[in-house]
Amino acid sequence: MTTLPYQYVVVRAVPRVDREEFVNVGVVLYCQQASFLRCAWAVDEARLAALAPGLPTAELRGALAVIDDVCAGREGGGRPRLGRDGARFGWLAAPRSTIVQPGPVHGGVCADPDAELSRLVDLLVR
Repeated sequence: MTTLPYQYVVVRAVPRVDREEFVNVGVVLYCQQASFLRCAWAVDEARLAALAPGLPTAELRGALAVIDDVCAGREGGGRPRLGRDGARFGWLAAPRSTIVQPGPVHGGVCADPDAELSRLVDLLVR
């Protein structure tokens, strides 16, 4: 069985940046050898409401949709023009001070990046 190295970041909803509290809402996985860059997310609105009542979930879902677009290489409308998967992953993994933030970059190996993305979302988000 061939294993492929990958990198990933956990995507966090950070309702109040000043408090540094967050809820994991997604994962972005990048595997250069498989030309794979995708994200998967699941928003637990009840969990977010417990942390931050009144959080605009439409804004959060909009920010997650932008992450989907960047993974897919869609440009325009304020999205960056980055070309290669590695450059797009670097942009997604860069620290920012907004309602959606990436955690630290982690790595691993897997045989199937798509299955590994699903496993990480189940483990870290749901």
